[in-house]
Amino acid sequence: MRIPPRVLTVAGSDSGGGAGIQADLKTMLALGTHGMSVLTAVTAQNSLGVQGAWELPAEAVRAQFRSVVDDIGVQAVKTGMLSSAELVETVAELLAELTVPVVVDPVGVSKHGDALLAASALDAVRGKLLPTATVATPNLDEVTQLTGVRVQEEADMRRAAAAVLEFGPRWALIKGGHLPAAEDGGSGGAGETAVDLLTDGTEEHWLRAPRHDNRHTHGTGCTLASALAARLARGDTVPQAAAAAKEYVTGAIAAGFRLGAGIGPVDHGWRLRDAQ
Repeated sequence: MRIPPRVLTVAGSDSGGGAGIQADLKTMLALGTHGMSVLTAVTAQNSLGVQGAWELPAEAVRAQFRSVVDDIGVQAVKTGMLSSAELVETVAELLAELTVPVVVDPVGVSKHGDALLAASALDAVRGKLLPTATVATPNLDEVTQLTGVRVQEEADMRRAAAAVLEFGPRWALIKGGHLPAAEDGGSGGAGETAVDLLTDGTEEHWLRAPRHDNRHTHGTGCTLASALAARLARGDTVPQAAAAAKEYVTGAIAAGFRLGAGIGPVDHGWRLRDAQ
C-alpha cells in the first residue's frame, strides 16, 4: 500500500473554509499528499472578514505537534497564523527539532485587513521563527511589517528579499501580488503579469504568471505556502517546488468563486474539476 507524503500545517482555522487550516488541507490533498494539522487559533470568519479570533494555549499546540510528529512523522511543515509571541516561540522551538523542509508563511493581516499577528510577536517571528524556515513566503505588506522595506516596483523585490534573508531563512519567496499599478505609483508587476521572486541570496528565480481579473482570492497566501510544502514533501528542490506551487495557485485564483457577500475563495479543487 502506497503511503502518500505527509505534510503538517501549523495554523489557524478559517470557519469560512477559504484560508487557514482548511485551505492548507485542501491544497495538500489536491497535490497528492496527506495533510495533518496543529490548530493554533479558532476564528469566526466569512467572506466579509474576521468577526472573532481565539488563540489556543501553547500547551495544546505542543500536544498536537507531539501527537503527530512522534507517531506519524512528517516530511514537510507549513506554518501560518501564530498570533502571539508565546505561540511563535513555542512553534519555533518545536520546529528546531526537525530536519525536514519548513515553509514559514508569516501571516500578519487577513485579506480583509484584520490583524492576525500581535505587534509584540514580531521580534519572535524575526528572531525565532524565520531562522527555522527552509522558505519564508511573505507578501509585500508582511515584508514591510517585518523589515520596514516598502516595495513599490519589481526592482525593489531584491532589496525586500535581502532584508528577509537577514533573519535566517534559507530561501525567501517574495510574493508580488500586491505590487501597485503604474497609475498608483508603481512601475510594472501589476499589469498583466503577477511576479514573485525566489532567492537564497545567490540564485534568483523570477516566477511569472498571468494576472487574472478575479476579486475572489481569499486564501491565496495559505494556498501557495501549502503547495510549496507539499511539493517539497514529494522531493522537489526549492526552485522546482516554488514553480509548481506558483502554477497551482495561479489556476486556483483563475477559478476563484463568489461565496457570501464579500471576497470568495480561490478554488483548491480546480484541477479536479478541470479533469471532469
